Amino acid sequence: MQHCIDAFYCQCLSFTFASRETENVTLWFVRLAEQRKNSNFAETKNYVMKIFAVGMNYAQHNKEITTELQQQGVGKSADDKQRDPVIFTKADSSLLKDNKPFFIPDHLGRIDYETEVVVRICRLGKCISEQFAHRYYDAVTLGIDFTARDLQKKLREEGQPWEIAKGFDGAAVTGNWIEKEKLPGIQALHFSLNINGEERQAGCTADMLCTVDRLIAYISQFFTLKTGDLLYTGTPVGVGPVHIDDHLEGYLEGRQVLDFWCK
Repeated sequence: MQHCIDAFYCQCLSFTFASRETENVTLWFVRLAEQRKNSNFAETKNYVMKIFAVGMNYAQHNKEITTELQQQGVGKSADDKQRDPVIFTKADSSLLKDNKPFFIPDHLGRIDYETEVVVRICRLGKCISEQFAHRYYDAVTLGIDFTARDLQKKLREEGQPWEIAKGFDGAAVTGNWIEKEKLPGIQALHFSLNINGEERQAGCTADMLCTVDRLIAYISQFFTLKTGDLLYTGTPVGVGPVHIDDHLEGYLEGRQVLDFWCK
């Protein structure tokens, strides 16, 4: 894109200003090209291109959710043996950040919170080797993967994809970012979620079935990763419903990175 703008910029400079309109258009492209050069694409760190998420990545949560599904007559026994990750995506309109309130979509039935460590992709990559995957993310935070549980159950029963139960507006909450160098190793992060001052969920990335680096290597076999992409890495045991006026606070290695309300 920048090459195209720069080329057009050069062409514009070679034109004679035949009219006031031509001059205005040319100056607009000149300013745009200069802005692109000077910004060094700093804004891309705040721009989300794709949101990836991982299901069934903590053994105890797998048992928790499988037991519930079996009680409802859906699902099979949990199998924690080494397997390919369960990957799904969320729409970019599902992103909710800056501690803005989450408006519960009451037409979707029960909405569950799922607290997850989220990593931010910082460079372009395709078919990334697991040993080099750590080079492709630069920051970490906590996120909430809100899930329309009743709708997900219905879609499972019908054998349908359940993206709409995971990707509705506001369903991908992200907290304040912490540079990964300021944290312990990515597979040694402790995190928790408090609701109305009471701890509801806690976990450690050491308990992941698929490590962050393995997830990145796997996903990059199918999707080109780009700067600004987000990866939700799975939730531990303790998921449950949210209600209007609930106050959610998330902590990563003792630092509060999430603080928002449900409306």
